Amino acid sequence: MMSTFNTRKVLLRGATSPPRIFTLVLMAGLSVTAMNIYLPMLPDLTEDLQTTNALGQLTLTLFLAMTAIAQVIVGPLSDRFGRRPVLLTTAMIFLFSTLICIFATSIEMLLIGRVLQASSAAQMALSRAIVRDLYDREKAASMIGYVTMAMAVMPMVAPVIGGSVGEFFGWRGPFVIVLLLGIAVTALIWFDLGETHAPVKNPVSEQISDYFSLLREPLVWGYLMAAATSSGAYFAFIGGAPFVGEHIIGMSATSLGLHLGTVALGYMFGNFLSGRYSQRIGIEPMMACGGIISCLGVGLALFLMTSFEPRAAFLFFPMILVGTGNGMTLPNANAGAISVRPELAGSASGLAGFLTIGGGAALATLSGILITVENAAVPLYVIMFLSSLAGAVISVSMFLWARRHPGANTI
Repeated sequence: MMSTFNTRKVLLRGATSPPRIFTLVLMAGLSVTAMNIYLPMLPDLTEDLQTTNALGQLTLTLFLAMTAIAQVIVGPLSDRFGRRPVLLTTAMIFLFSTLICIFATSIEMLLIGRVLQASSAAQMALSRAIVRDLYDREKAASMIGYVTMAMAVMPMVAPVIGGSVGEFFGWRGPFVIVLLLGIAVTALIWFDLGETHAPVKNPVSEQISDYFSLLREPLVWGYLMAAATSSGAYFAFIGGAPFVGEHIIGMSATSLGLHLGTVALGYMFGNFLSGRYSQRIGIEPMMACGGIISCLGVGLALFLMTSFEPRAAFLFFPMILVGTGNGMTLPNANAGAISVRPELAGSASGLAGFLTIGGGAALATLSGILITVENAAVPLYVIMFLSSLAGAVISVSMFLWARRHPGANTI
């Protein structure tokens, strides 16, 4: 009888212990999956809803922009009220919004659903904050690396599933898959994610003051800008790759989905390297190596696509190097940013997400506007190269700073 009572109590109250890594992996992967699972079906979506390519592209860029804004909001809220209530609330909003996407009868209705779907940003931002709640700076970098390594399976597999399901059931099929994943993540949050950050009772004015003091930390901005510029090449790529694949190379939806998935292979490998070596050699050296590798990958893609007849291999396989570099840079840069002020880890993680995703949305929009069949999508490769070059320069600068000031940022 007592055992039955305790079981019912757990079911009603939910988890009270820290989450398993598996839960954080699915949380972090939900937003990424919602972002790109339907991309192979983007041309079919625009045709079915009788809209333009620009408005169809807006389903991606608006989602990215709102994901960026949402992270700035949920980060401070989680520092004040705790991680768990924020995650549960946003998870319910996500489920409702995904239903809107599934039953959308116009592009306007679909865009509303995509805006609300950006609530999944909470899972992405707070998974990093929860890791920092549980581990110190160097260990957090390794754990974020492992979490995002496993999470990378989702964006790798999602376009493949989305393209295959979409060919049989239409563009709404991928959103049904997202709904099922959202239900699973919501259940895991309830049953496996106990609170890791005690709510604070400080006045709102004091929390606002703390947030602005975080913005005045030069180290925070160094790490944040390294992450934002390094990942900019990837976001510009996903904004332009569907157009290049279909209209310039002539790829099918399934083939495009398969090739988009290969980019995540490099990201997984870079995450593995972060998880394996960040504790051993340090955050800043990993960032510098990742920035250089990413820059080399984009440079190779730029050379191949502008010097020879465009092919899928020239477009996608150099991006494996970009993924490897990002997998080394991003976990370490994010761990550095959220460790400057550990008591504001949620706010710092939200700010990191805002800059990374917001900058990515801007670059994805820019690449989508500038590329045409006539210019052979050369503006896409130029944008990617400049972004990755900036990431490499900032990452190397952070490494040189750390060598001159040993121990200054090892909180």
